[in-house]
Amino acid sequence: MKLAVLGRGKTRVIQAIAKVSRQLRLLGTMLLAVLSLSGCVKYDLGVNFQNLHSGQIVQDIKLGEQLTSLDSSEARAWLDSIERRARQLDGKVKHPSKDELRVTIPFHTGKELEAKLNQFFNSNGKNRVKTAANGVEQIPEFNAKFKLIQSNFLLFVRNKLSYDVDLRGIGTIAADGNKVVTSDSLFDFKFSLQTPKGAKSVKKSAQAITPEVTQKGKRLVWTLKPGEVNHLEAVFWFPSPLGIGTVFIVLLVLGGYYLKYKELPALAKLLPQLPKSKA
Repeated sequence: MKLAVLGRGKTRVIQAIAKVSRQLRLLGTMLLAVLSLSGCVKYDLGVNFQNLHSGQIVQDIKLGEQLTSLDSSEARAWLDSIERRARQLDGKVKHPSKDELRVTIPFHTGKELEAKLNQFFNSNGKNRVKTAANGVEQIPEFNAKFKLIQSNFLLFVRNKLSYDVDLRGIGTIAADGNKVVTSDSLFDFKFSLQTPKGAKSVKKSAQAITPEVTQKGKRLVWTLKPGEVNHLEAVFWFPSPLGIGTVFIVLLVLGGYYLKYKELPALAKLLPQLPKSKA
C-alpha cells in the first residue's frame, strides 16, 4: 500500500515538473517573440511646406531585420506596393538599403496635398498584406483621413490641418485570432509637419495627441499610438500673394491719385510762368 502511495506521489511530482517546464518554455517563446519583433516597422511620414503653393510629402520606411528574416517575401511585397502607389502620384522613390524606402511626393496646392495623402493611404483594401504561411499577419493595414482647410484673411492664409489615423488594427495576430505581440512593439509611426514660419498644435478631441516641437516651432512631430485612434490638429499661417498683390495695386492707385490732385497743382505754382505768345 505504501509503495502504491509513493508511486502515485512520484507521478504527480513528475507531472507537476513537466507542466512547469512547458509553461517556462511557452513563456520563453513569447519573450523571444517580443524581443525579436521589437520595432519591426519604423514609419516616418512628413508634410513639408516650402510656401503656400509648394511642398512635399516625405515617407521614410524601415523594416527591422527580424521582420524581414521571418518572411522576406511579404515584407518585399509591402514595400513594392508603397513604391507603386508613390509613382502613381508622381512621386520619387529611393532605396537607402534593401529594407528601407524613402518616398517623396510633390504637391502644389492644399487640395492636391489632401487628395494625394488620402489616396495613398486609402486604397479600398488593396494594400493589405496577406497572412503569411506561419499564420502571422506581419504588416496590417490601417485607415487614415487627412484634411486641410485654407481660409483667406486678406494678407494671410490660415491653414488648419487635421489628421485622423486608426491604428487599432496594428499588431501581430496569430491564425487563431489571438494577439501574439503587443502593437506598440511592432509599429513605430511618426507624423511631422514642417512650415517656414512655424505651426501651433490644437487639441480638440479625446484622441488628440501632443507633438514634440523642434526647430523653434517650425517642426512638429507626433508619435502615434498603435492600437488606438489618433487625432492630430495644427494651425499655421502663410502670407497671401493674392492679398498682398491686391493691397499693392490699391496703394499704387491711391498714390497716383494723390500725385495727380494734390502734388501737381502745388508743383505748377512753383514753376516760372511762361510768357504768353502774341497772336
